[in-house]
Amino acid sequence: MENHRWLKPFGGWLKHPNLWHLHRRSVAGGIAVGLFCGLIPGPLQVISAALLAVLLRVNLPVAAFTTFYTNPFTILPLYALAYKLGAWLSGANSGVAMAKLSFPEMQWHDWMSRLWDWMVMLGEPILIGLPLLAVILATVGYIMTRVAWRVMVILKWRARQRRRAA
Repeated sequence: MENHRWLKPFGGWLKHPNLWHLHRRSVAGGIAVGLFCGLIPGPLQVISAALLAVLLRVNLPVAAFTTFYTNPFTILPLYALAYKLGAWLSGANSGVAMAKLSFPEMQWHDWMSRLWDWMVMLGEPILIGLPLLAVILATVGYIMTRVAWRVMVILKWRARQRRRAA
């Protein structure tokens, strides 16, 4: 990596052992970073996960791979969930907001401002819901990975104790 022309400027940063070793903290952090960055739109998911993994010194391949939980089958339900979460928090799902943005009442002289209001009203729940859902998924993913790792270690300890006792 040190000699690769694109990676040469980052050579010192990419040498950190947590980026490549599989242990409970780096893997849990990589999963959290991947879950967080998976909700970023478009092709920026893996790039942002890699950058965050390097900055936070968590497992880089795990972070990049975890972003693929969003795909054409899961992205719409996740964004709908983020919209519902944002609408619930912002109060955008009240009847007053929808009546104010109805299109039949638009006039030619104010269609641009009405369209902008509609886009802002629709965008506010997404702008609130996406980061919140990303933080929730990252937190749950981190905790679940740490718990699962701990359970596996305990099970291996017990199996080793049983083998030694037999």
